[in-house]
Amino acid sequence: MKPQLLKVTSAPAYSFSVRHDTLPFINNRWHYHPELELIHFMEGNGTQFIGDSIKPFRSGDVVLVGTGLPHYWSFDESFFMEEAPRSPDIRVAHFTENFWCREFLELPENHAVKWIIEKSKRGLQITGGTKEEIAGLLEKMLTAQGTRRILLLMEALTVIAGSEDVIVLSSIGFQQTVSGSENDRINSVYQYSLSNYKRKIQMEEIASVANMSPNSFCRYFKSKTRKTYSNFLIEIRVGVACKLLLENRISIKQVCYESGFHNFASFHKYFKMITNKTPLNYQREYLNNSN
Repeated sequence: MKPQLLKVTSAPAYSFSVRHDTLPFINNRWHYHPELELIHFMEGNGTQFIGDSIKPFRSGDVVLVGTGLPHYWSFDESFFMEEAPRSPDIRVAHFTENFWCREFLELPENHAVKWIIEKSKRGLQITGGTKEEIAGLLEKMLTAQGTRRILLLMEALTVIAGSEDVIVLSSIGFQQTVSGSENDRINSVYQYSLSNYKRKIQMEEIASVANMSPNSFCRYFKSKTRKTYSNFLIEIRVGVACKLLLENRISIKQVCYESGFHNFASFHKYFKMITNKTPLNYQREYLNNSN
């Protein structure tokens, strides 16, 4: 991908940034930054893109994104309505890996923290009880002052480093080469796909969005994402299906068509291929864990 370099600023009195976001369009473009990002979605859902990982996100999620890793969160359309029924509620911290100073992370006591910072370069989903703990620490960071603020961030990283409730998101082979000239092109492809995934998107159609011939687009997309456009679109549809299954408001057959699959056999096949579960088992597992 060719993401946009985002400049993260913090107040002169602070060594790192912590903020409370309530708008769905803040930094909702494919971007990266040298700072690590620790984010908690108290309220919000949509599609999450981190490296070459595509999956739904929902209220309660906590994610740690490492330095230089491209990412963005595309909120569901309901958050952009003129009288939206709900608004995003997000806590996010940005900090450089050496803001304590390089020597600090080299201390033997900080081996685990240094390791989790390195591991976050593939993106980490924090789950289970750990995400609740990290959410609480982020909440405290919003109002903490002085050394207490730094200690809370250190505690959050220490908790993540010692937890088994951590899922690596992006593949080990994902690599990013930075160039600002293609930001608009890749963003156009992403946004068009998210807006039209329910119907069959012809290769000529999506290639025209990128202002390329179909053959050139296929080579371009594969070289930048390490996957074909067809696979990318399938991942988006499976991500939407996951979200609909978790909401448990419509039947699994309806989920199939609402997520853009045109027959139940292909829906079942690709869902299991990506999640390693059948749609029904995926839904049952989540509902059982929620009760």
